[in-house]
Amino acid sequence: MARRATIQDLADQAGVSVSTIDRILNGRAKVRPMTAAKVLEVAEALNFYALPTLRDRLMIDRPKPRLGFLLQQSHRTFYRLIAQALREQAQEVEVVIEHMDDLSPEAVSARMLEMGESVQALAVVSAEHARISHAIETLSARGVPCFGLISELTSTCPTGYIGLDNWRVGRTAAWAITGLCRNPGRVGMLVGNHRYRCQELNEQGFRSYVREHGPGFTILEPLQTFEDKSIARDVTEELLRREPDLTALYVSGGGMVGVLEALKAAGRRGIVTVGHEITDHTRMGLIDHDLSLVMAHPIQRLAAEALTALQAPPAKRIIGFDLFTPENV
Repeated sequence: MARRATIQDLADQAGVSVSTIDRILNGRAKVRPMTAAKVLEVAEALNFYALPTLRDRLMIDRPKPRLGFLLQQSHRTFYRLIAQALREQAQEVEVVIEHMDDLSPEAVSARMLEMGESVQALAVVSAEHARISHAIETLSARGVPCFGLISELTSTCPTGYIGLDNWRVGRTAAWAITGLCRNPGRVGMLVGNHRYRCQELNEQGFRSYVREHGPGFTILEPLQTFEDKSIARDVTEELLRREPDLTALYVSGGGMVGVLEALKAAGRRGIVTVGHEITDHTRMGLIDHDLSLVMAHPIQRLAAEALTALQAPPAKRIIGFDLFTPENV
């Protein structure tokens, strides 16, 4: 007959003290939602003898977990849609959603620390920077785990991630371009900022595929749009002037509206263009054949995964991506 799990067994496997378990069972302890979830998970796995009591104690007057999301500019459709999806799916949690117009590391890291005072976990969309890493480490030391949303972030402490396999995204873009171009040629690439790890991985994946399968293509050095429509238009116009024989364009970062405006103004309909995220503008770009392929986050699933992830210890959660063409948009 199997030995019955003891309080000591539960405490050891849940990573808490025996006295904490005792206080929970006797209704004398308030525990963090993440700790409560871990204790319940272990108790269920052990078939702990006092599991019904444990469930009752942990659920009585238990406040909803308060989860923070620091997104980028609210004027960008993509981030408005993410915020909307998070609010719609936040049934069992309270979400605090903020948008940053100032994307400097100083501003973002300061806001992270401020939000960390009132949330139990924080997801942030940010470029990689030492200030961001320091903010993550500071919050982790306070017991507030951090997650990179859409773009991975690094630090010396466990940092979660919710988003795409961006290396595969880049390879998919290259697969489309090398397959759709009638002849090999010169390929332009636009990124929002070289410090976004998602875009860096997009580029790495793109180049790796072209090395393997498109030896006749020449990939130009990436140009930065800084996620800005006006800058993206200016950069694209200059690229088109400088490269009259441009064969294809991969837009890995923001500013797609400006890119589409520049392409239309130049009348360069033969350029195979691949971009990211489905919005009203990219949808029309596909319909008008100014875009050949759009790779997009499944926003509802992204929101659901993020809400689940932030209630557990930091880990990597990779989700699949959607593909849109002029024929299925």
